[in-house]
Amino acid sequence: MNPQLAVLRPYPFDRLKTLVADLKAPAGIKPISLSIGEPRHTPPPFVIDTLRTHLNTLGTYPATLGLPEFRQAVARWLSARFKLADAVNPDTMVLPVNGTREALFAIVQAAIDKTKSAPAVLMPNPFYQIYEGAALLAGAEPIYLNADASNGYLPDLDAVPEDLWQRCQLLFICSPGNPTGQVASVEYLRRALELADRYDFIVASDECYSEIFTDEANPPPGLLQAATDRKQFDRCIVFHSLSKRSSLPGLRSGFVAGDPKIIKPFLLYRTYHGCAMSAHTQLASIAAWNDEAHVIENRRLYQEKFRAVLPILQPVMDLYKPDAGFYLWPQVGDDEAFTRDMLAKHNVAVVPGSYLSRDSAGRNPGRGRIRLSLVPSVADCVEGAQRIREYIESR
Repeated sequence: MNPQLAVLRPYPFDRLKTLVADLKAPAGIKPISLSIGEPRHTPPPFVIDTLRTHLNTLGTYPATLGLPEFRQAVARWLSARFKLADAVNPDTMVLPVNGTREALFAIVQAAIDKTKSAPAVLMPNPFYQIYEGAALLAGAEPIYLNADASNGYLPDLDAVPEDLWQRCQLLFICSPGNPTGQVASVEYLRRALELADRYDFIVASDECYSEIFTDEANPPPGLLQAATDRKQFDRCIVFHSLSKRSSLPGLRSGFVAGDPKIIKPFLLYRTYHGCAMSAHTQLASIAAWNDEAHVIENRRLYQEKFRAVLPILQPVMDLYKPDAGFYLWPQVGDDEAFTRDMLAKHNVAVVPGSYLSRDSAGRNPGRGRIRLSLVPSVADCVEGAQRIREYIESR
């Protein structure tokens, strides 16, 4: 077996299960989970209907390249959303993927050149654990760039030593951030691309939370938007999904887009990897990418939750309203003890922030925080917040 499997760390939710394994939730109190970031809004009915309508396509093998109609729908959406005019070529710049998780892992396997000395993958810290696991299994070293209040919850790219940039083969950016909700500016993204040009690496931008934002007049920018002055989005690859945007996590539908010099070999890798998206899923996805009304409603529901929950928690917790996403990232002191107490005393599940980050530069930027996922109903989010406040006030 691959010896690198032995160095993979337990997933945050496996660690959470271990942390609370000996606890018994209080009887008679409804469980409320604010831990896993699994959207629970009602999926768009027209997407489900489209899926059912095309089940007859199960009789044929799907192509890894995907349906032309799917790639065209994605190119139109990208062009409209990020003001890209007609710069996205659906034939050479877009691929369907089975959710961003699968693609984020796969791009590292395809991109890392192990013939070069000590390859490195740089990533924000805290981070989505797939980045780390993908780097390790590709034979690269994960390098954690702290993102906390001191740098506006975005890694300070100019503070990275030159020797690390020289080893970097891929830089992960996550904007809007998970769990911080911080949005990278166009200027920040362009700085990443300047460094990529200088040191010859790929910038991989995880944008799966890009459609869950606060200000309808100012949606988060994307990497391709910051690269419109480049010939063909050189060194850029972006990842998008319907999981958060359209509350369709079980559809496992997303796409990658960007530099055709990256997309072409990635397609070859995926052809051998055997990860083609089924035709009926692609056709249902087209319906989702072609509609914005359900996405606007999705955002409205999340903002309703923030408006309801923040007044409850802000008087007793150190927390801020994020620019985007559906997480809160408050300070609580001992994050593991807080998590255990909330489950044991109030039947509310949360995630210790230290489980979402690593020790780097002498500290763990998630330690002392928890992540709250505002994915349940408004009523459950409010009740969960009230129980957290009650616990804090009782200490």
